[in-house]
Amino acid sequence: MEYKVTSPAVLREPLVVPDKLLMGPGPSNAPQRVLDAMSKPILGHLHPETLKIMDDIKEGVRYLFQTTNAATFCLSASGHGGMEATLCNLLEDGDVVLIGHTGHWGDRSADMATRYGADVRTVKSKVGQSLSLEEIRTALLQHKPSVLFLTQGDSSTGVLQGLEGVGALCHANNCLLIVDTVASLGGTPFFMDRWEVDAVYTGSQKVLGAPPGITPMSFSHRAVERFKSRNTKVKVYYWDMALVGDYWGCFGRPRIYHHTISATLLYGLREAIALACEESLPTLIARHQDCAQRLYRGLEAAGFELYANSKERLATVTTIKVPQGVDWLKVAQYAMKTYMVEISGGLGPTAGQVFRIGLMGQNATTERVDRVLQVFTEAVKSVQPNVQIKGKI
Repeated sequence: MEYKVTSPAVLREPLVVPDKLLMGPGPSNAPQRVLDAMSKPILGHLHPETLKIMDDIKEGVRYLFQTTNAATFCLSASGHGGMEATLCNLLEDGDVVLIGHTGHWGDRSADMATRYGADVRTVKSKVGQSLSLEEIRTALLQHKPSVLFLTQGDSSTGVLQGLEGVGALCHANNCLLIVDTVASLGGTPFFMDRWEVDAVYTGSQKVLGAPPGITPMSFSHRAVERFKSRNTKVKVYYWDMALVGDYWGCFGRPRIYHHTISATLLYGLREAIALACEESLPTLIARHQDCAQRLYRGLEAAGFELYANSKERLATVTTIKVPQGVDWLKVAQYAMKTYMVEISGGLGPTAGQVFRIGLMGQNATTERVDRVLQVFTEAVKSVQPNVQIKGKI
C-alpha cells in the first residue's frame, strides 16, 4: 500500500520557542520551578503517585478559594471549561439564569447557558463600572433566577466586581451564585465560604503562572444538593460533577477512571500552587495591588486615560483607552517586534478601544511594571509621534 501523504519537512526542523515577556491578560510567564516540574517523567492517570499529587492540589485549591468544600477539583480544560462545567451542572432546560454583564465574559457565559437550554436574562453594568448590590437585588427580584453568574474580574474591561453580600442575597431568593475568578484569583481577595459562593473556577495560567489546560474549581454543598435534585442528566459527560468528583476522590467513593489527565499539567499546577502557598495569599494579593497602583500612576503621569472606574479596577489586568489617532495594533506589534514584550488590545466590547496590560504572577514586580511602561510609551510614540505623552517614564 502506497502512502501518498509524505512526512512534513517542517517537522524535521528544530522546535523554536522564543522567550517573550507576557504582559498581556494571560497567560503569564511560568516560574522556572513550574517549568522544571513539567519535565519530570509521565505517570499513569490512576497511578497512586498521580492520585497523591491530585490530593495535594485539592488542598491547595481549597486554600486559594478559602473553602472547605468537598467538591473541589480540577478540570482537564482551560478556564472556559470551568465556565462550561458550572453552567452545565447547575442548569436544566428552562431554568432562568441571570448573567451579570461587566464585559466580554458576560456575553460568553450567556451564549453557553443558552446552549444548555436555559432561559437567559441579563443585568448590564455601565461602561467601565461594576454592578452595585442594589442593581443585583433589583434584577434578582425581577427575573427570579435559579442561578446568578458573575465575573469577579473581567479581563476585557479591567473591571472588578464586588461580591460581598451577593451570596446571601442570592440564597434569600432561592438562587445559586456562580463566580468566574479566572483573571482575579490571587490578585484580589476572594472568600468562597464567607461570601456564600456556590460555584467558582479560576485560570491556572494567570496569577498562578501554571500552564493553561487545567482549571481549579469548587462547588458548595448547596450546589451539590441542587445537582443531586436534577431531573435530567448533565448534558455533557466530560463536565459531570459527580464523575469528575469521583475521579478526584471528592465524595468518599472509590476513585474511577473518567478521562486521562495530563500528569505534566498536574506537576506544573502543584508547584505553582505551592509557590502561592509559600508566599501566602495576603502577601500575593498585596504584591499585585501595589504593582497595579504603580502602573496606574505611571500611565496617568504620562497622560494616558484608564478605562475602568478608579474604585473598580482589576489589579491584574489594566485597560487603557487608545489615544485618538493611534493604531493599537501597530503599538502592540512594535512592542513585540522590538522588545519581545506582549501588550494586548481590547476584547469583545472593548475591541479597538483599549490596550490591556497584565500584571500576573512573577510578572507583578516593580521591575516589570517599569519595563512595560517604558516599552508601551515608546511604542505609542513610535506609531504616533504627535501624541502628547508627558515626561519620561
